[in-house]
Amino acid sequence: MNELSITLVQADLAWEDPKTNRDMLEDQIIDTAGTDLVVLPEMFTTGFTMAPERVAEASDSSETLTWMKGIAQRHNAVITGSIAIQSEGAYYNRLYWVTPEGEVSWYDKRHLFRMGEEGEHYQSGNQHVTVSLKGFNIRLGVCYDLRFPVWNRNVDKSYDLLLYVASWPSARRHAWQTLLKARAIENQCYVVGVNRCGTDGNGLYYTGDSMLLDFLGEELVSEPITASFVRTGVIGKEVLDAYREKFPAWKDADSFTLE
Repeated sequence: MNELSITLVQADLAWEDPKTNRDMLEDQIIDTAGTDLVVLPEMFTTGFTMAPERVAEASDSSETLTWMKGIAQRHNAVITGSIAIQSEGAYYNRLYWVTPEGEVSWYDKRHLFRMGEEGEHYQSGNQHVTVSLKGFNIRLGVCYDLRFPVWNRNVDKSYDLLLYVASWPSARRHAWQTLLKARAIENQCYVVGVNRCGTDGNGLYYTGDSMLLDFLGEELVSEPITASFVRTGVIGKEVLDAYREKFPAWKDADSFTLE
């Protein structure tokens, strides 16, 4: 049976302190032997900061990317999460996907959080990124992207798992929980959402609410606690394919063109 194990790392991040966060996260994921994929929150080295000039790492010499390669190799697992990156004179909220073999893919956050003035400090990405792992196609997304279903619409079953990393404050936790389930149901896919917890340097509080959902929007992994945790869940390809065959709503989806 084709299965994929996914480890959710919900963490209370130190503000604008990459080394402290890397050390803390390395300790948290030390006992994840056997997992296929480790998912960290959005901007996991700094918190959701609007001061990239202080903390952004150069794309060609990122200490965190080197750290991710080491973690992936030691644990024999893919590791993913976003950090602030400077590339070609601009800053990006960049989600890295790093394999045990050292292969690197990335997705630059498309929808920048207007209410937090993210667009005044970071450049928006404009490309979908879909990666593959153990027979699963996985679409990458970051936080605010969750609110825009057209961007990640699952056209003709192009992916099996939709992945979001986030810094989603507790004031909007109902939206986070509801939209994750909606994305799973409407796209007939698994969804993983990994959010941070704790309080950031701007005084915003995060309850986490990280979860792994099946294609019916049912919770495979979720925790009522609002503190840090590491949890692993398993998803199956055959049961997803069988559901899509039995209930082929994807065939009736409207076509569209993104502009």
